[in-house]
Amino acid sequence: MFGLKMLAKGQQAPDFTLPDQDGNLQNLKTILTRGPAVVYFYPRDETAGCTAQACKFRDEYADFKDAGAEVFGVSDDSVEVHKAFAKNHRLPFRLLADVDNAVHRAYGVTPTLGLLRGRITYVIDQQGTIVLAFDSHIRATAHIGEALAALRALPK
Repeated sequence: MFGLKMLAKGQQAPDFTLPDQDGNLQNLKTILTRGPAVVYFYPRDETAGCTAQACKFRDEYADFKDAGAEVFGVSDDSVEVHKAFAKNHRLPFRLLADVDNAVHRAYGVTPTLGLLRGRITYVIDQQGTIVLAFDSHIRATAHIGEALAALRALPK
């Protein structure tokens, strides 16, 4: 997975189809017909930083909905692990299981220092264009404010 570069603002987001925590397939192209999307990649369910990030997205979820957006968390955890994580923390959004890391690779989400899986948030407008690419492993909860600001800056 080394040598991949994260996608940048202005690039087209690669389409994908992944199962959510209930085993339902979620397709980006279909999601974007309803509005913009926030797709955040995170290392692992039930770890401290990832739990803080997911719970902050949960706590601000109404603001994302008010902005017309849907939120999706993506990791290589299984559908079953995602289901338990979502239930344990009452997450109102979909968690997507990228168990073979194909979507991680397509979006340039690589391990930091070869160890910890990357933490990158993309905001994608309805045309499939990336309007925010935010990478911060250490500031897990900063992703939420950055994503909301990008959504609010989109033309109405």
